[in-house]
Amino acid sequence: MAESLLSTIPGTRDLLPDELDRWHLVEDRTRDIFARYGFQEIRTPIIEATELFARGIGDDTDIVGKEMYTFRDQSGKSITLRPEATASVVRAYLQHSMHREAGATRLYYVGPMFRHEKKQKGRWRQFFQVGAEILGSDHPAIEAETVEMVLALIGSLGIQSRLQINSVGCPNCRPAYLERLRAELRGDPAAFCEDCRRRTETNPLRVLDCKVEACQPRINRLPMMIDHLCSDCAGHFQRFKSYLSGADIPFEVVPRLVRGLDYYVRTAFEIVSGDLGAQNALAGGGRYDGLAEVLGGPPTHGFGFALGLDRLIMLLPASLGDESIAKPDLFLAHIGEEALRKAIELARQLRRKGLRCCLEFEGGSLKRQMRMANRINARHTLIIGGEELAKGLYKVRRMSSSEQREISPDHLADYLLGRE
Repeated sequence: MAESLLSTIPGTRDLLPDELDRWHLVEDRTRDIFARYGFQEIRTPIIEATELFARGIGDDTDIVGKEMYTFRDQSGKSITLRPEATASVVRAYLQHSMHREAGATRLYYVGPMFRHEKKQKGRWRQFFQVGAEILGSDHPAIEAETVEMVLALIGSLGIQSRLQINSVGCPNCRPAYLERLRAELRGDPAAFCEDCRRRTETNPLRVLDCKVEACQPRINRLPMMIDHLCSDCAGHFQRFKSYLSGADIPFEVVPRLVRGLDYYVRTAFEIVSGDLGAQNALAGGGRYDGLAEVLGGPPTHGFGFALGLDRLIMLLPASLGDESIAKPDLFLAHIGEEALRKAIELARQLRRKGLRCCLEFEGGSLKRQMRMANRINARHTLIIGGEELAKGLYKVRRMSSSEQREISPDHLADYLLGRE
């Protein structure tokens, strides 16, 4: 029992201080780039009514059928830890009457999601996503600009990626295609796995996304949605591609690309990285014009994506390490009670000027305190002892070069800030 209390639940982990510097770097970069494109942050609850996800995502999806963390609260209401955020954002958009505002609404989020998935590289049962949603416009230029934004974020972090796109049709052209697809699947059921046979009746489009190796030869011969688009969907997809080309964004049309959620129509996309193995998706999204209606709201155009922070941070190049680490500007080493009091006073003054300062209150030998300064990667160490107090000058050592000089308290902040 004691051992289990000292271990994380399988599929979860602690993010420790030396890791979180890199997370903060990515989150700060996200907020900066998304703001350039006019997006505002929204924060929705981690728990929602189960029906929100069951209706919004789709009963036959793996998420709803196999992966959601669902329980009943004290009142007997069915509650689910959010497995994705789009349904929650659309719910908030409708609940708070944002749909009555003029123009498109641009929202983004950062936070944890929960799915009971098989353990894979970069996948956790509590995982983190950033995502963005544009509600109130069906213009393909908005789709291209949103893709441009997420590619700008990934590229700014020094990560190589590729854009894959497809169109999954609409309620006008998809039903006829699905019937043709079902007919093909029913004609050779033995060629497909159990999940594919079940989806043949409930959600045949999801068969195209099957990852079972034995199914692949037959799936490759199935008809593809992109060859059966209505004129409106075909025109929309062509315009989307033209806007991507106008922004000099290379892309690959992947006819088998479908998203794992039922609410997608027309444009679907994924951004993949070759450094992640078989499960190579970094980000994915698309258009979901019917989702608001499914949730009980008015007809609303929507387009968005989600990006996996866990996977993104795995791919950060080592060159970003030094930039991301929030090192203390100064460690104050002190010898004696009077020096400790002066160190506390100096630290307080320097913090008010925006500098990061640390000290070890228990003190100890100078050698011990210098080891502490090294351990926390302090940029500078200030030494205060009886001699320094008498002179009114303190020794400051630049830790990277061991260069040392004497500085008065009045000039200390300017020195640490690089002003002298």
